[in-house]
Amino acid sequence: MERENIAVGLDIGTTKIVAMIGRKNEYGKLEILGIGKSRSLGVARGVVNNITQTISSIQQAVQEAEANSGYKIKDVVVGIAGQHIRSIQHSDYISRSNPEEVIDGQDIQLLIDQVNKLAMLPGEEIIHVLPQEFKIDGQSEIKEPIGMYGGRLESSFHVVVGQASSIRNVGRCIQSSGIELSGLTLEPLASSDAVLSQEEKEAGVALIDIGGGTTDLAIFKDGIIRHTAVIPFGGNVITDDIKEGCSIIEKQAELLKVKFGSAWPGENKDNEIVSIPGLRGREPKEISLKNLSKIIHARVVEIVEQVFSEIKSYGHEDPRKKLIAGIVLTGGGAQLQHIKQLVEYITGIDTRIGYPNEHLAGNSAEEISSPLYATAVGLVMNSIGNKSQSAIRLDKQMVSQPTAVQSRTVRELEQPEAELETVEVEAPKKEVETTETKIRRSFFDKYVDKIKDFLDNAE
Repeated sequence: MERENIAVGLDIGTTKIVAMIGRKNEYGKLEILGIGKSRSLGVARGVVNNITQTISSIQQAVQEAEANSGYKIKDVVVGIAGQHIRSIQHSDYISRSNPEEVIDGQDIQLLIDQVNKLAMLPGEEIIHVLPQEFKIDGQSEIKEPIGMYGGRLESSFHVVVGQASSIRNVGRCIQSSGIELSGLTLEPLASSDAVLSQEEKEAGVALIDIGGGTTDLAIFKDGIIRHTAVIPFGGNVITDDIKEGCSIIEKQAELLKVKFGSAWPGENKDNEIVSIPGLRGREPKEISLKNLSKIIHARVVEIVEQVFSEIKSYGHEDPRKKLIAGIVLTGGGAQLQHIKQLVEYITGIDTRIGYPNEHLAGNSAEEISSPLYATAVGLVMNSIGNKSQSAIRLDKQMVSQPTAVQSRTVRELEQPEAELETVEVEAPKKEVETTETKIRRSFFDKYVDKIKDFLDNAE
């Protein structure tokens, strides 16, 4: 029997932790087998600040995903975010000893290893080294150098840097939760895998992922990542503003934002009022929706302007760097009413909301194709790329409590795909391993090994 390629992604966010188990179906689409979600305690602005609480939140999400799917999780691909992430542009070259031989993967690896030796600020480590265009003997704009002749191989790189301690803390939490770390991915990269099409990446697009604690930005042009940034504000600061501005507790502020919140004050009439129950028998509070959306509007404008200044620093006004596909908003914050209109108004760039349903199988639950799960879906896709078996099917006896829900969920997920949307199905494309995927993989294997060694020696 062939080994199942089951993939697992773990999104450690500021407001929620999501464990997602999936596999590719016969049409090359992603079929989600199980999902577990827990409240994220111990994470602030994308960075772990309480190891014990984070471990218990991870375990809760993992157990729920296992119970929903009937699979036991072995290892996960994890998203890295947080305000400590920064990116730099860097160019480097190697002189090949034998220009008469064609360039192969080893030459590119040599070049990348050289970039990995770059001196960073104390306490920082390189997370991603992403080659952009290559140059061979002065000939520029080469996207795929393998198989070509040349003596001097040069490339520009997008280097993503983060704090070593923050990354190791994430590794420690995962190990202590009883699972292995199989890969790390920058969260905006994972989200972009889930919600952007290849055409958009070619045309030029900015992905804005508005999470609870951070807002992530990834800009693509000509199919290549050009700019990444993490802004340390997200949905939670909006909730805090509502809490302070309306003198209510956090839970009520979050509910108000989700149910009645709008980023555009003009939408609410002056006489629309929500009554909020007072604490312990106190008088109920009356809050005008117009005031509520004014509070939200002020904070969202601030977040969008910060993101826009990052887009400007990339240089989107240069005709060669134009974002033809505009902006794509995703993450929980993208569900805020009228946020699309506000982003268009501030930036003057066409905007759409990004749902991660581009790569999902037709029978996926509606909940999963919400912008909320974009990063988790992207991490599962990343895990599929590792070709590993990240989870094993549990025998009936092994499942501690075979609940009715569990068996039903598994049955629903294994419906014959043929009944669903067979018309639109493309034949699965043969996956050709490009330079980029090879690089991403080999670099991550090394990096994850480095973290594992560090954790093993620390004990």
